[in-house]
Amino acid sequence: MSARRVRVPSLLGDPGVARACTPSRRFLFAVPPLAGHVAAVAAVAAELARRDHKVAWTGHRASLEPLLRPRSRIFSALADEDAARLRDDRLRTRGPADPTFWEEFLVPLGHAMLPGVETAVDRFRPDVVVGDQFVLAAPVAARRREIPWATSAATPAEFTRPLADRPDDERRVRERIGGFQLDHGIDDLLDLRFSDHLVLVFSTGALLGDVSFFPDHFAFVGPVLGRPAPSAFPWDRLDGRPAVLVSLGTADPSHERFFRVAAEAVRELDVQAVFAAPPGTVGDVPPNVLVRRQVPRPKLLERMSAVVCDGGYGAVCESLAHGLPLVAAPIRDDQPIIARLVERAGAGTAVPFDGVRPDELRTALATVLADGPHRAAAGRVRDSFAAAGGAAEAADRLEKLA
Repeated sequence: MSARRVRVPSLLGDPGVARACTPSRRFLFAVPPLAGHVAAVAAVAAELARRDHKVAWTGHRASLEPLLRPRSRIFSALADEDAARLRDDRLRTRGPADPTFWEEFLVPLGHAMLPGVETAVDRFRPDVVVGDQFVLAAPVAARRREIPWATSAATPAEFTRPLADRPDDERRVRERIGGFQLDHGIDDLLDLRFSDHLVLVFSTGALLGDVSFFPDHFAFVGPVLGRPAPSAFPWDRLDGRPAVLVSLGTADPSHERFFRVAAEAVRELDVQAVFAAPPGTVGDVPPNVLVRRQVPRPKLLERMSAVVCDGGYGAVCESLAHGLPLVAAPIRDDQPIIARLVERAGAGTAVPFDGVRPDELRTALATVLADGPHRAAAGRVRDSFAAAGGAAEAADRLEKLA
């Protein structure tokens, strides 16, 4: 007797078996004119689009366009002249640890952006508004329309309570945030830095410290690293010695002294150093230093042993994601806060940007280059980042909110 052929349906491939799917939703991302804050959520938006959701952006168009994928839908919410004026106002403050950062930059930014954000909400009709922590207009527009909203925390600075040792200043910031809501007709006041629906924190407890006391709607998804920018590099110049990347973010004339100090610091070390700096910035270039205006950062970090940076959160996360210990020389904004987190996590050390001496920087570098506690701590942070879920986890949480 011949065996009877029985067809066993596949749950994955049989068209007769319905597959579970999430209905297509609409997500509006509201971001400030700060590149690092856009990079934090660009990968999340791309993941949502990959899942067939509709995504749009609102903010300063000229700042957004170079950072987003071609043909991204952008609703303008900030005029060029307002963006320029607010940038100057921001540079006069000392960042999140200064109440004037809110009074002179973030609250005025909220007022300037609100009409455009509300227009974007009305035209795009999102199921969820994803507002950067620095865009106060986003939660106000969402709350006025009873739309669920999520906070995107591109930097963990606000989770450290940077004004905790100055309660009067901390209260002053909360009052300004409350006043912004009252100005726009909202009497049921919330701390707009933290959504009561969902807070996406692009960090983990390994760097931030104990996060067990945060509510369940605070999702610590780890950093989401940006797309690598293509850049040629003379890989044959790396000779196998321990190598250090020295980078201070966007080029600025004020960086020149630090680069010259760093060159003297590494001159007497048995290492190679790659300086991401404009030609001529470093002065007398030691034979063990390679100066490049641009570097293929993610690929280059695979060949590095340590990193010297300004404490910018993006640079710190890229380095720690590769398990590299850091020397941070914070300059402004949230960089001093991030540098303290790196030190507290044991993953590096900090030096002053202004006035640091070659011997001081040399000692710091030698310390983190040694195989020991700093490298082990950087490895723990790397592992926590990898386990946190990143863009996929953030997209999962946003889908559930929608």
